[in-house]
Amino acid sequence: MKPLTGKEPIAAAAGPCACGGASGPGGGAVSCCDASCDASVAADGDSGQPCCGGPQAPAASPMARPGYELLPFVASFVTTLSGPVPVVRTTLGRGDVRGTLGARLGYGRDGYRVAPGLYGVGSPGPDSPVLVTADYKLSFDALRRELSGIDAWILVLDTRGVNVWCAAGKGTFSTGEVVRQVAASGLERVVTHRRLILPQLAAPGVSALKVKERCGFSVVYGPVRAADLPAFLRAGNRATPAMRRVSFTLAERLAVSPVELYHARKWLWWAVLAALAVSGIGPGGFSLSAVWERGPWLAAATGAGLVAGALLVPALLPWLPGRAFAVKGAFVGAIGGLFTVSAAVGVFPGAVPVSGRVGMVLLAAGISSYLAMNFTGSTPFTSPSGVEREMRRAMPLQAAALVAATASWIASAF
Repeated sequence: MKPLTGKEPIAAAAGPCACGGASGPGGGAVSCCDASCDASVAADGDSGQPCCGGPQAPAASPMARPGYELLPFVASFVTTLSGPVPVVRTTLGRGDVRGTLGARLGYGRDGYRVAPGLYGVGSPGPDSPVLVTADYKLSFDALRRELSGIDAWILVLDTRGVNVWCAAGKGTFSTGEVVRQVAASGLERVVTHRRLILPQLAAPGVSALKVKERCGFSVVYGPVRAADLPAFLRAGNRATPAMRRVSFTLAERLAVSPVELYHARKWLWWAVLAALAVSGIGPGGFSLSAVWERGPWLAAATGAGLVAGALLVPALLPWLPGRAFAVKGAFVGAIGGLFTVSAAVGVFPGAVPVSGRVGMVLLAAGISSYLAMNFTGSTPFTSPSGVEREMRRAMPLQAAALVAATASWIASAF
């Protein structure tokens, strides 16, 4: 359930307002807005027919409360000693699919969350396992859709809308938050066992020993992927080596590219305008004809850097030279810049002098190198300290490449 504004109607009466077949003290038809209609129904008893004509409005949920609504993914409620707990569906609806697509593209990503607390799937009981996840809805959905036919509890932590792995690194999927949600949900009164199953990727942020000391629940680390949970549970909470291994396949690498491409809209237009502006600078001052002759090629180099860093680097990651993502990005960006130069020379052989060609390559390499570093948190190859060290070293060089590219491009006009 989620809070509303308080202005939404609980239910709307269907059909006309006149009472069907009911009559008032004077024998005439009575308005449903008239209290005498309610009195006549009360006197006749509950006949199962509505006072107003037309079909009856659907009965409100027994869990209906002022200011709340039933979310589409909640199927029912189960009563526990700690109060009612929502039971969620294991199939994703159209709204879930639309939300997933938006989050994958970066649209509404920061607010794509579910309320922290306790949920259930199937017909959970006191002996059912407790699976812990983040309040990022993609994480929540990835878990529940794999639990078809399984009776379990889902304990959702408040990770500020961040996925499990990143939240563990940021400190929001933490020992303290696990303990807090166990207490807030009254979990000790819901289940008879004292065991929590956490995602393996949450391990960097949670101390199993401290969780046991502070709330009495032991921690079992489940598999990396939610898809392996059914087999993990059937095996008595034992994971195979394959379940412990983190993969980073082509599909998994490309899944993070749309976000980078979508976010590029925030700066790409400004970068293109800047490319056009500097292209107009020449011996005679500023020339609009030079803007249209030279500017598109520098803008094309900007686009090449975007495609290289946001798409080609994750796609080609295992085969690119170097360990640092900044180096991989610079390599692919430079190649993209060279292709752009080849196109420019092929169309207009004398339009871009050598210094301008160098500027195009430097620009594409610098942009690609910077964008490639955004994928460091998506891979199993890096650590937070390694990412910070790489950024400290690479960002000054990337800025220098952009300055050098601008200078070379302007110099090529003279």
